[in-house]
Amino acid sequence: MHNNTYETFLEAPGPQGSLKGTLLSPCPNPENVILIIPGSGPTDRDGNNPLGVNASTYRLIAENLALKGIATLRVDKRGMFASSAAVTDANAVTINDYVEDVRSWITVLKQHLESPCIWLLGHSEGGIVALAAAGEPDVYGLILVATPSRPLGEVLRSQFMANPGNAVLLDDALFVINELEQNRRTNVQDMHPALQRIFHPAVQGFLIDIFSFNPSYLIARITKPVLILQGQRDLQVTENDARKLKSANTKSTLVLLSDVNHVLKEVNSDDRYENNSAYTNASLPLAPGVVEAITQFMTHN
Repeated sequence: MHNNTYETFLEAPGPQGSLKGTLLSPCPNPENVILIIPGSGPTDRDGNNPLGVNASTYRLIAENLALKGIATLRVDKRGMFASSAAVTDANAVTINDYVEDVRSWITVLKQHLESPCIWLLGHSEGGIVALAAAGEPDVYGLILVATPSRPLGEVLRSQFMANPGNAVLLDDALFVINELEQNRRTNVQDMHPALQRIFHPAVQGFLIDIFSFNPSYLIARITKPVLILQGQRDLQVTENDARKLKSANTKSTLVLLSDVNHVLKEVNSDDRYENNSAYTNASLPLAPGVVEAITQFMTHN
């Protein structure tokens, strides 16, 4: 227990072994608990990733929300980190597998706490999982942070095209994306090393699956409260994405934060280097406005 918060390590049943997570709560029986669904790749419960992200975004969200009276559960994805026993191959997953894990965590939260309101906070790719899980009867509402409005294939396509440094690999990248969108696995072993990494054979099945989800279609069907939270200095997901989500579900709440990047850190210029260096700086606090937007939204719903 530190500064009047309660930290509990929880586990939930996964397909072959336990899923693990951290419940941080301001009191033994909080009214609200937010399940934080992590973004793409090997991202851990704190929001860090061995491929160069050390921003601790989810841990900072959890700590800041606890101070505002809101509990959070942050989790390691199936097959990764402390949840590595849950499946043998962390890459052999689908969005619906992640929805299954959300279900499992909801059951555990209901056993562990006295009937809390359960909210899903999805960051980036996690927002797609949150949208796919929104129909679960115990989900009270959604908080979509830096969540794309378009199928992920389109997002990747525009990310490749936006960066002039990608000219040398653009043709191959667009070819692979197109193949995966058509449900076809592709041989990438003769391509640029960066493409071999992004479109590694081990993840192609997952990419084929996630490319089939259209967040704008998913959000249009939701009748529960939805907050769309988007930083305007996000290099990965754009303000336009957030506005499209909002127009697909006009009852949703849209909050745009001006000097905020993809990992919710404050960035004050268009400098890509400054933006990227915030990804590796755990000592940078969360950008102002993030926690306030979440607490305000929850108070009004």
